[in-house]
Amino acid sequence: MTERSIKKNMSPRTPQQFREIREEKMTLIMDVALEHFANEGYFRTTISHIARHAGISKGLLYNYFDSKEALLKAIVHRSVNEVYHYLDIDKDGYLSDEEFEFFIRKINTMLQGKKSFWRLLFQLLLQNDVREQFLKAFPESDSLIHPGHEPGDTNYPSQIMKMIKDYFIRKKAKTGDQYDTDTETDMFFITIEGFALTSIYSDYNIDKNEKALNRIIELFK
Repeated sequence: MTERSIKKNMSPRTPQQFREIREEKMTLIMDVALEHFANEGYFRTTISHIARHAGISKGLLYNYFDSKEALLKAIVHRSVNEVYHYLDIDKDGYLSDEEFEFFIRKINTMLQGKKSFWRLLFQLLLQNDVREQFLKAFPESDSLIHPGHEPGDTNYPSQIMKMIKDYFIRKKAKTGDQYDTDTETDMFFITIEGFALTSIYSDYNIDKNEKALNRIIELFK
């Protein structure tokens, strides 16, 4: 190795490189934590256990997440961001018919692309007491787990819920007084959740999934 290459390798890292290293390490920790939370139980999995399987020290892990609750919050927040990134493409706070259909179709693409991740996440959220622990650490997300709840509009998940509910309110204006906005909103989330579970736990059938997606769009668009 030449003197020039040695100096190059010893040159200080840039802020961008530090950010990339931090993001990579956080992703590693979250991936390991999700796998062990889901398979071994959230309350039985310790920070020491996660650190050991991530190949880092417990002290270093605490540089990224100050508690197990913060780690749980980060895992769910990451999944929420991934799903709802495609909800409002132009980010104007208004969900058009085209954006609504695009969002539903994108959900299927994401589920099929990362089946193992979503299976682990569902396993985690279905554990006894994890919901309660999650709501303590991330209370503003209650609406994502139980669509009938409406917390303050200042919270990010609440803004998502407001956008979707506004979409169904506009449908009521077109449909008439017999249209129940609250029921339709709840039924939409129940249907999407059922579709997601079926999709990730069953054999992938393109034709069957396409028919299901088209029917969901027909029902709620």
